[in-house]
Amino acid sequence: MKRLLSFLPVLAILASCQSEQEVKRQQYVSEGLEVYKKHCSNCHQPDGKGMAKLYPPLADSDYLTAANRNAVLCGIRYGFHAPLTVNGQVYRQSMPANPQLKPLDVAVLMTFLSSKFGKDPAITEVADVEKALADCRQP
Repeated sequence: MKRLLSFLPVLAILASCQSEQEVKRQQYVSEGLEVYKKHCSNCHQPDGKGMAKLYPPLADSDYLTAANRNAVLCGIRYGFHAPLTVNGQVYRQSMPANPQLKPLDVAVLMTFLSSKFGKDPAITEVADVEKALADCRQP
């Protein structure tokens, strides 16, 4: 009985461990937040609500969806050119390109955006970013 009781804390620790995939997702979200703070939050705001009629919201955006994932990946790297309609509002301010962002930067940023603002907890893999960027129609 004493052995069983001493083994229970070990079982509790093992049961609380996260999968490698979940650890990776959390790491991507954390790193993506840092990329967001550095490159995006000035215009889209820390809460993702955008800025009046100048910069579109990311939070609860009808544009930040799985269907538009590749377009968003391309836009992160190569910029968005106005006009862009988000949640029924037309935005005429173009978003500048971020050519300095590497595919890993774009992957962690997209994972953060999807998790935080798009309600999609999936990881955006670097290979998916590289494929999307290769397929982009660059300006």
